[in-house]
Amino acid sequence: MQRPWDDWDHILKLDPDKELVDGETFEDVVTCGTDAIEVGGTTGVTDEKMRRVVDACAQYDVALYIEPSSLTNVVHRDGVDGYLVPEVLNAGDVAWIAGMQKEWVRLDDDIDWAKTFTEGYIVLNPTSSAAIYTEANCDLDAEDVAAYAEVGEQMLGQEIIYAEYSGTFGDPDVVAAAADALEESTLFYGGGIHDYESATTMAQHADTVIVGDLVHDEGVDAVTETVDGAKDATPATVTD
Repeated sequence: MQRPWDDWDHILKLDPDKELVDGETFEDVVTCGTDAIEVGGTTGVTDEKMRRVVDACAQYDVALYIEPSSLTNVVHRDGVDGYLVPEVLNAGDVAWIAGMQKEWVRLDDDIDWAKTFTEGYIVLNPTSSAAIYTEANCDLDAEDVAAYAEVGEQMLGQEIIYAEYSGTFGDPDVVAAAADALEESTLFYGGGIHDYESATTMAQHADTVIVGDLVHDEGVDAVTETVDGAKDATPATVTD
């Protein structure tokens, strides 16, 4: 069965707590060539900020998903295609594996389960907000990361595994190990994608690369360069 993200090479993640570059609009951002817009953030996100971004993006013809890390990250409205819910596989605080999600389910009666999917996060930058908030164990080698990826797919049934370096460019060998461990699940990669070359490098291993801070720091032209890099990449050959 075709999954929404099967043909995505590139996702642009918008943080509601951050502004766009001066002079740029949400129309500029949404029409940059990315395959999907994901809206979410770790800190400072309020219902008002989330609705502002979602309302601005929902009017354009691009896949729009919300990443609800907390109840303030959830908006139900026409134009939202679905929800990608993070579960941090290497979290030290187990609330980030099921506790936060349990609270969302308990308090939200409007969840559309047909449009709700989980992402098995492996957080790998120890200085990132994601690592600090989840108390993630980031002291992992390629074998550890591959094992987490396999646990997510084979034991937990997660269709998306997300290697998250959050703000820094990761180790391609580690990402390749995660990719090799997966059979059917899609591998997302996020962290330090800032130009054509970095996007191409990681897109050789990950199915989908995710760009976030770049749009807030440098703007649409820089993001478009990463779109081209992700789409031009040739997947690396897997050898036994």
